[in-house]
Amino acid sequence: MREGTAAERLSLQRQARALGDPTRHQIFRYVAGCAAPVGVADLTAHLGLHRNGIRQHLAKLCEAGLLVEEQAPAKGPGRPPLQYRLAPSAHGKWGVPGPYEDLALLLVRLQHSDESPREVGAAAGRRVATEGSPARALELLEAEMARWGFEPHLDRRGSTLDLFAGSCPFEAAASAAPDVVCEIHRGLVEGVLEAAEGSLELTGFVRRDPVRAGCRFRMRRTR
Repeated sequence: MREGTAAERLSLQRQARALGDPTRHQIFRYVAGCAAPVGVADLTAHLGLHRNGIRQHLAKLCEAGLLVEEQAPAKGPGRPPLQYRLAPSAHGKWGVPGPYEDLALLLVRLQHSDESPREVGAAAGRRVATEGSPARALELLEAEMARWGFEPHLDRRGSTLDLFAGSCPFEAAASAAPDVVCEIHRGLVEGVLEAAEGSLELTGFVRRDPVRAGCRFRMRRTR
C-alpha cells in the first residue's frame, strides 16, 4: 500500500512541475478542453508560438503522464502527423472533470427532463461532436470513449466496424442500473456519430456484464 501511495505522490509531483510552466499549463488546458485530439498546428495557431517550442512543451507534458502522443489517422500520402489528447490518468485531476462527474451531470439532466437515458446520452454526444475543432467521427468517438475511461479498441472487418469498450469505468453504477448507465453511453455513441464529420451509424449494441466488461458497438459506413 505504501509503495502505491509513494508512486502516486511521485507522479503528482512530476505533473505539478510540468504544469508549473505557464505555457505548458495553457497547452494542457487547451488540449483538455478539446473534444478531439489536437495537432501541433492547432496549438501553434492558438498560442502564436513556434512549432519547435510547442513540441518541447508537449514532450514534457507527455513525460509527466498528462498527455498522450499518437499518430493521427492517415488522410493521404505521407506520414500521418502526430496528435495529442488527455492521458486517462489525468482525468479528475488538475481541474479536469472525471468520468463520474460527467456521468453525474447527465443523471441530473435525466432527472429533470422527460428524455430517456439514451436521448440524454445522444444530446451529450452531439454536443461533443459540434464543440471544438472538427474531427472525423471515428477519431472523435475513440477519443471521447477514452476520455470516459473505457479503453476502446477497434476491429475492422470490411464495411463493418466494431468498437469494443474495454474495461468499464462505471462498474458499480452500471451493475446497479444498466438500463440507465449503459443506455446513456449507447446514446453518447449515437450522438457523436450523428453530428461528427464522417459517414458512420450505429447498427448494433451488445451490452456486457460490467464486471466482465467489453461492450460492443457495431457500426457501418453509410456511404
